[in-house]
Amino acid sequence: MFLMKIILASASPRRSMLLQQLGLEFSVVPSQGEEKKDKELPPQDLAKKLAYQKAWEVAQGIDEDCLVIGADTIVVLAGQVLGKPEDARQAQQMLTCLSGKTHQVMTGLALINRQSKQAITHCEVTEVKMRDILPQEINAYIATGEPLDKAGAYGIQGKGAIFVERIQGCYSNVVGLPLHQLAILLSDLGVPIL
Repeated sequence: MFLMKIILASASPRRSMLLQQLGLEFSVVPSQGEEKKDKELPPQDLAKKLAYQKAWEVAQGIDEDCLVIGADTIVVLAGQVLGKPEDARQAQQMLTCLSGKTHQVMTGLALINRQSKQAITHCEVTEVKMRDILPQEINAYIATGEPLDKAGAYGIQGKGAIFVERIQGCYSNVVGLPLHQLAILLSDLGVPIL
């Protein structure tokens, strides 16, 4: 039986909710460092690097044996990385660009076992097709405030779902934590889910 403490290095309520679905007991210790985005890296490598930075930062600040889970989600359209919008204007630009197009949602995962110093990283990719979104719909959606703390300026688990025509791949990845892949990585580290 796995007795090591599990720590989620994220303040995201969506990630906490998803991790709770697995029935694991965990603590939340958000990373505080600024994300260092390397524009030279391919998007999948960038997502993994950002997730690792978060997990590593938190692992370094904890004295007890633990397993730290870091995650970072980015939206990629035609090779361009879309992070969280800085303001309503940027959210409008992002949603206008995503309208009628297919993009990728990439979540980097990093698991660090503080005791053994073992680290595992992975990037999950889901294809998302947006329907054509009318300008007035974009403005009304931004007025809800929902897009302002989400990569790509939309939340599939909220009102933003009305813009998603279809997805190919893992739904929970688009929310922010690919549960099937996380379960595989946890199993590789000796953490039973079932």
